[in-house]
Amino acid sequence: MTTILIKGARILGGAPHDILIGDGMITEVGERLGDRDGQVVDADGLIALPGLVDLHTHLREPGREDAETVETGTQAAARGGFTAVHAMANTSPVADTAGVVEQVWHLGRTYGHCDVQPVGAVTSGLEGRQLAELGAMAESAARVRVFSDDGRCVSDAVLMRRALEYVKAFDGVVAQHAQEPRLTEGAQLNEGEVSARLGLTGWPAVAEEAIIARDCLLAAHVGSRLHVCHVSTAGSVEIIRWAKSKGWAVTAEVTPHHLLLTDSCAESSPLGPYNPIYKVNPPLRTAEDVRALREALADGTIDCVATDHAPHPAEDKETEWAAAAMGMIGLETALSVVQEAMVETGLLDWAGVADRMSARPARIGRLAGHGRPIEAGAPANITLYDPATRTRVDPTAMTSRSRNTPYEGMTLPGGVVATFLRGRPTVLEGKLV
Repeated sequence: MTTILIKGARILGGAPHDILIGDGMITEVGERLGDRDGQVVDADGLIALPGLVDLHTHLREPGREDAETVETGTQAAARGGFTAVHAMANTSPVADTAGVVEQVWHLGRTYGHCDVQPVGAVTSGLEGRQLAELGAMAESAARVRVFSDDGRCVSDAVLMRRALEYVKAFDGVVAQHAQEPRLTEGAQLNEGEVSARLGLTGWPAVAEEAIIARDCLLAAHVGSRLHVCHVSTAGSVEIIRWAKSKGWAVTAEVTPHHLLLTDSCAESSPLGPYNPIYKVNPPLRTAEDVRALREALADGTIDCVATDHAPHPAEDKETEWAAAAMGMIGLETALSVVQEAMVETGLLDWAGVADRMSARPARIGRLAGHGRPIEAGAPANITLYDPATRTRVDPTAMTSRSRNTPYEGMTLPGGVVATFLRGRPTVLEGKLV
C-alpha cells in the first residue's frame, strides 16, 4: 500500500497531529505516528483543512478555450487548495443537455487536478424561454444536481416555479443569478455615489433583492431547494435571513471579492480610475454591504464562499469600461482573501473556514466524498495552508489561462503549500505536481 505521512499539521488550526494516508483514504490521525514506509510531508506550522469545494467556477470549455480550459482551470483550483469545483453552464455550446455535461465531466476526469462537477443550465440556451433537459442531465454520467443560468437570471416567475418543481424529483437545486433584467439595462457599476461621480449607469441593489425575495417565496410554495448565487447587498442578506427563519430550504453564497472590495475601487484604486478589472456582475457594492456580507457569512445566514472564477482573455478586459467583459478570476486567491476578510478580523476561525469553504458547499452540491472531516476513514482530500506567509499578487505567476485578477499588486496573507485529491498530491511545496 502506497502511504503518505503528513507530519505535524494543525488540523483546523488546532494542535499538531500526524495524518497517515493510504490508498486514497485517511487511515490514521494521531500524535507522533512514527516512521512509516512511503512519502513524508513536513507540515510543521501548516494548517490542514478539508479540500476546498467551489460551487461556482467558470471553466469556459467548451467554446472559450482562449480564456480557460478544464485543464488550466483545475490546475488553478488545485493551487488554490480546491479538490472539487462546480463548472457553470454558460459555455458554448451551453451545458443544457446530457451530452455537453458529460463532455465537461469526462474532461475533468481526464485531467484530474480536481473533481469537476458540471452545473446544468436551467433553460435551453440560457434563453429563459423553456426548461433545459434537467432530468436527462440528472440521470447522465455527470449526475448533475445543481442547475443555473448564471450570467443570466431566470426572470420569468412561471418558468422558475417549474424548474423548482422539476428538480425536486432528484434532490436537485436551482442556483439563481438574481438580477431583474429590466432594472439593470445598461448597468455598469453599483448604483450610488461612485457611479454618479464616474458617470456610469447604476446597477441598483433592489434588482438583486427583488428576485431573491420572489424566489424564496416560490421555493417555499413548491417545497424545493433554492441556492442564491453571489449575494452582494445588505438587503439581500436580510431577505435570506428571513427565509431561513421560516425553515425554508434556501442557501446562499458570497464571493471573495464581495467580502473585500467595494465600488470605490472603480474610482480610487492604485490601478487607476475606470479600470475594468473591477467590472463584475453583480457589481462591487458599498462598505456597508461588505460589512453585512461578512457578518452574514460569520453567522451562517450566507452558507458558503464561492469564487465565481470568471476568466477572460486580455482583449476582453483591457478596453474601455463600457465595452469590457464582466468578471474576475479568483480560484488561486480565494483562501487568502477569506483569511484577510474573515479570519484576521476575528469573524471566523479555521474550523469556520472549513465549514464555509468545504463542508457546506459539498453538502449543497451533493458531492459525496468531499467536505468530510479530517479523520480516519474519510477520503484523503486535504489542503495544507501556511497562514503566516504574505505574498504580493502577481498575475503573471498565476496558473489560470487568464490574468484578470482584481488583487494585482496587493499583498495578501497565506498560501497553499499542498493539495491532496484522494491521497494523490496535486500540489506540493506550492507547485503543481
